[in-house]
Amino acid sequence: MKSFTLNIADYNIRFVSIGSETDLFLKKKYSHFFSCSGNPDITVRVHSGILTPEKKAVRVFHAPYIKETENIKIKINDEFWTVYKYNDDILIETILPLGKKNRKACLRMNAGADEWDLYISGSDKKRDPLEYPLDGLLLYYLTVRSGDIFIHGSGVSINNRGYLFAGVSGKGKTTIARLWDEAGARVIHDDRLIIRNIYDRFVMYNTPVYNNETPRSSPVDKIFLIDHGTANTIAPTGKSEALSLVMANCIQHLWNPSIIESLTEALDKLTSETDVRRLFFRADKSVISYILKNEK
Repeated sequence: MKSFTLNIADYNIRFVSIGSETDLFLKKKYSHFFSCSGNPDITVRVHSGILTPEKKAVRVFHAPYIKETENIKIKINDEFWTVYKYNDDILIETILPLGKKNRKACLRMNAGADEWDLYISGSDKKRDPLEYPLDGLLLYYLTVRSGDIFIHGSGVSINNRGYLFAGVSGKGKTTIARLWDEAGARVIHDDRLIIRNIYDRFVMYNTPVYNNETPRSSPVDKIFLIDHGTANTIAPTGKSEALSLVMANCIQHLWNPSIIESLTEALDKLTSETDVRRLFFRADKSVISYILKNEK
């Protein structure tokens, strides 16, 4: 492919190959997200080769390569991806750890521009512009650009109500999504959601992670901050506590004051207009009936 458009979380993202030597391809998990309608919110121009930061570029954020297995985090390498700032441009330099060795990519963007440039090294003609970790990085900075929220959470919809369950790894996001699925609810996603304020209502969207993904969305009517417990218990939260606890589960690179301010404003509106509670739950179907009973 020379070009295509994806619609993820109601963002139209256009990818265009630059140069006759470059073709594009995507993994199966994006097959239901192709779009033929609407103007692109952002166009990503994909180049062969590599781009290095300007000499005067300032390194503002750095992430090591960490794998998580059974809620245990292990550092694989000190080098993974790094964010540089140069004038009004942001450049992200990353290794691509899941393909051939010694391959890198650089994403150059300007928050106010509608065209970004992605450089991918390697001898293969075909380039995957959403190869890990480019998928998460691109979506994150698209949410930053749009003033939206990228969060670790499980989202479900049942009886015309949307519930968001947020928590760090090990708190039960996947478990609670499975329990709702078994109860007949529509699972929006069990790990990574984008929340957008659409027509003055907050809506959560899934992002492509698994091969069987199809676009899903639901309004957010209630947020539960989850943890395991010996009994099912819902506890209220104060306004500032709700904001800080939800923020703790957001995907965030807080190196820029304007990014912090934008996320805080979005979360302040979300937690002010949405009922936010803490939920301690037993990992069985009793939590479903407990929540639905408390809705009456």
